[in-house]
Amino acid sequence: MPCPIARSLEHVGEWWSILILRDAFKGRSRFDQFQKSLGIAPNMLTRRLNTLVDSGLLERRLYSEKPPRYEYLLTPRGQDFRPVLWTLMAWGNKHFPPEGQTLVVVDAETGEQADPVLVDSRSGRVLRGPEFEVATVPAAGTRIQRSPRAQTPARPPTPTRERATATSSDAPNARRAKHTKVRTSS
Repeated sequence: MPCPIARSLEHVGEWWSILILRDAFKGRSRFDQFQKSLGIAPNMLTRRLNTLVDSGLLERRLYSEKPPRYEYLLTPRGQDFRPVLWTLMAWGNKHFPPEGQTLVVVDAETGEQADPVLVDSRSGRVLRGPEFEVATVPAAGTRIQRSPRAQTPARPPTPTRERATATSSDAPNARRAKHTKVRTSS
């Protein structure tokens, strides 16, 4: 699929997979540790671990020969999933606050609670709409064309962009967003 979200969900979209990755970031690496933490059936855990290994997010490493036992360690690709987990955690705490205790990101030195945000590494600006939006660009390895706003009228049509707009009202707590494809022109 051309959509990177759909491709990513193919590898981590099943909720057990994300929870296994969460536990791997907490230092769990063995089958019995994952099973105890998650309360997941052994056959389901085996399938999810195999998928994460096949997707290159975890590496299976033998730690005991008799009987053969494996541990599952995060790969660099798996390590790159950390900000996704942190962002999902912050979103869940904000929109579905639990009763009692919850997980938060904290500064490892001070213990102060952090507020995960996405930041553009080039400009240092916080990524949020409408200042930033999703655009269709050439596949990896090809040059990205100039911004549609910078194109001259003689150029071909600009890329299709997706924007979210509230459906029921412009109230700040509107629950649903309607995704529309908008053609922009110079």
